[in-house]
Formats: sequence, structure tokens, C-alpha cells
Amino acid sequence: MIANLIGGFVSILIGVSLVGPISTEVNTVTASTNATGNTCINVSSPAGCEGTALYQVSSWGATVVKMVPGFFSLGILGIGIAITYSSLRQAGIV
Repeated sequence: MIANLIGGFVSILIGVSLVGPISTEVNTVTASTNATGNTCINVSSPAGCEGTALYQVSSWGATVVKMVPGFFSLGILGIGIAITYSSLRQAGIV
């Protein structure tokens, strides 16, 4: 039982530490900058932003990609619930 809890804690710790980098990469993919450093998000082609942002190519694709960190976090939450339930079941509490 304690081995399950330790393994679950380690997997949750690693998963939670990856949420930030995943969110950063998603923001990098969906928001590009032009040569002058201006952010190109959901704008109608300012100078140097032609085709650089995912929003300009496919707005639904950018919306789907932006949901990735949320579903990743839900997966980590599911791991925590499953580990807790299995440990409690092995202990005979549930």
C-alpha cells in the first residue's frame, strides 16, 4: 500500500511540474512574434505577421491546442484519484 502511495506521489509530482512547460509551449505555438517583437495573435495581418500565428492559419486548431494543458491536468487528477482509491481498497477501507 505504501509503495502505491509513494509511486502515485512521484507521478503526480512529475505531472504537476510539467504543466508549466506544457502551457508555455502551447502559448508559443499559438502566439508568434514578428521580426519587430510584436505579438501576432488574432489580428488581421499586420506587417510581418503573415501566416506566423496558428490563429491566422486555423482558429479552431489553436482553440483545440489551447485545451491541452487543461486535459493534461485532468489526467494528473485522475491518476491521483485512482492511486488513492486503489490504496484505500487494498487497506480494506473502501
